[in-house]
Amino acid sequence: MADMVSYGWLLGALALVLSILLLKSRARLLLNFVVRMALGSFCIVFVNRLLEAQGIALAVGINPVSLLTSGTLGFSGIALMYGIVACQFL
Repeated sequence: MADMVSYGWLLGALALVLSILLLKSRARLLLNFVVRMALGSFCIVFVNRLLEAQGIALAVGINPVSLLTSGTLGFSGIALMYGIVACQFL
């Protein structure tokens, strides 16, 4: 009976450590996504103002889809959005 209790404690500790590691990994992914989304929105605003100052009529709007794209793909997603807008401009 004592062996079953010690195995129970061992399995409980193992489950606790694995759940902490899993939550830590997910928290890191979420933080990474939020940072990329914030930097992406800053970059979109900066590039929009830069293009407007140069007299180029290309602008990417900041909406949930563009934030999701920049958060998921990073700067390549921002370049993708500007590429789509440039193709529509032609």
